[in-house]
Amino acid sequence: MVNLLSPVLIVGPLIGSNVFLTFAWHGHFRFKGAAPITVILISWGIAFLEYLLQVPAKRIGSSYSKAAQLKSKQEIITLVIFAIF
Repeated sequence: MVNLLSPVLIVGPLIGSNVFLTFAWHGHFRFKGAAPITVILISWGIAFLEYLLQVPAKRIGSSYSKAAQLKSKQEIITLVIFAIF
């Protein structure tokens, strides 16, 4: 029997991780006056938060989906979040 919470435990954290990822990769453009090392450290901190969501979501997702299906879900989520950003 498939756990009904599994989509929430997979897609929810993947959405959250992609929001963090997008801010880590592109958010620094808003702070052009900040020192590069400051921007790098903040981006790494945000990326760490992204991994805290992404890794468990992928581990849970691998129990319910094949790798290609999980990757497809992640790419769709990534494109949607990036388009919104």
